[in-house]
Amino acid sequence: MINPMSLEGTTVIVTGAAQGIGLAVTTLARQLGASVVMIDLNPETLNAAAAQFNTDQVLPIAGNVTDPAFVESAFAKASQQFGAIHGLVNNAGIIRPAMIEKMEPKQWQDVIDVNLTGTFYCLQAFGRQVIAQRAAGNTAPASIVNISSIAGRKGTIGQINYSAAKSGLFGVTMSAALEWAKHDIRANAVCFGLVETPMTEVVRGEKFRDMMLARIPMGRWTTPEEVSKSICFLLSDAGSYITGQTLSVDGGTFMSS
Repeated sequence: MINPMSLEGTTVIVTGAAQGIGLAVTTLARQLGASVVMIDLNPETLNAAAAQFNTDQVLPIAGNVTDPAFVESAFAKASQQFGAIHGLVNNAGIIRPAMIEKMEPKQWQDVIDVNLTGTFYCLQAFGRQVIAQRAAGNTAPASIVNISSIAGRKGTIGQINYSAAKSGLFGVTMSAALEWAKHDIRANAVCFGLVETPMTEVVRGEKFRDMMLARIPMGRWTTPEEVSKSICFLLSDAGSYITGQTLSVDGGTFMSS
């Protein structure tokens, strides 16, 4: 039986891969047959996560996506290890909450640097690598998935920096889709609502739980494992004619706003 979501024979790079959504994507991509390059800032957490797979088809690389020299080096290592690369999941992200009038310049800049600029650096390195592959005769399709958030569509209280970065990813995604369609590079974004990760622990707590659930038509939040399926769908041949789109994976939250 043909599996349209098979990633057999592909190499996928995942940032923020040591936990949460990044680790769930790594796990599912491996199950679907991909080799995975795991990028994360924390080497101890990253190596422990990579050790779970116990295979040379997973390559952990520790470093900071806000450093363009590191990003170029990491993509070069990925190519050296696995040859051509075919997929990129820009998942690395941080939060630095503060109300607008109290937000320090560093809180603003740190979030923009990781969530938006870091995504650009990785996307740029991926595009350069795939275009070089095309010139060398490798015509396999390629796919980028940028991880956004409902905060980028609706705004949020206490995280104007995060909302701005996640909103910016829509423009990054559509621009890459337009420029690189001729190279058979697709670029899409997924827009998540509440996912059970350390980053959403506060809003899922007792103080906000009922209020947050009331905003979700499906009446529940989701897990990294559940949302990883939408990401791998866009990476796979099942999404071969989809580019420049933002897929809401939020239990209907944006629809009901």
